[in-house]
Amino acid sequence: MLPIESFSIYIMFCVLVPLAGAFTLLFLFVFEKRIDLLEKQKREIALESELQTALYNQLNQEIQPHFFFNTLNSILALARLDRKEELIRSIETLSKLLKFKYRTLNNFISIEDELTYVNYYLEIQKTRFRDRLHYEIQLDSHVNKAIIIPFLIQTIVENAFKHAFERHIGEALLKIQIIKIESAIHVSVWNNSLERYETSPLDGGVGLENIKRRLELLFPNDETSVQLTDQADGTTVLAIFPHVIMSEKLEGDWMQ
Repeated sequence: MLPIESFSIYIMFCVLVPLAGAFTLLFLFVFEKRIDLLEKQKREIALESELQTALYNQLNQEIQPHFFFNTLNSILALARLDRKEELIRSIETLSKLLKFKYRTLNNFISIEDELTYVNYYLEIQKTRFRDRLHYEIQLDSHVNKAIIIPFLIQTIVENAFKHAFERHIGEALLKIQIIKIESAIHVSVWNNSLERYETSPLDGGVGLENIKRRLELLFPNDETSVQLTDQADGTTVLAIFPHVIMSEKLEGDWMQ
């Protein structure tokens, strides 16, 4: 016969081993479920990222045909007026613009590059509006390399021409200002129209709502805004978004 102490140990062994095995199996079951849940969440995040990327690209594509249609109309007007030298210069500028456009394949570019694009556009419009058009660009030197969504400034400028300058006779005054305030970039575009040039934020898929949605996609965890304000001397559109340097964004893993 086993001694009482040995018998007690044997009983405890017989009881504890199955319990330990049961707890181990339960732990493995819970751990496996946790792994499955994490994998599911990872797949959902990846799917959401792909969806956001597709939506962002779609919004970018909505802008481009609208812009090029208007640009070609400007060049066509020069041809009809037989202004050959200006026509040639405009075609050359459009060629530069197209070259720049097809190099712009990222979801974001630097403010410096965006202004290059805007200047091409304004040069084409200058040949059309001649002495009517006066524009000024004020740029904080510290924000040259900050990122911006492609065509943000260009879209607002184009709306000023479409909804203000093309509808009213007289001087066409435009002022673009890009500054850094605390940790945010403030892009304001003012024109001297005394009428609200976009009564609805939706403009056939192009306009302020498009800019707002793309900023939200580019900076999903930060505060962004797009505002249109009527003033005594004209109309201002202000876009605000985080100040992020190009190199910093490229090191991230958003929409690479």
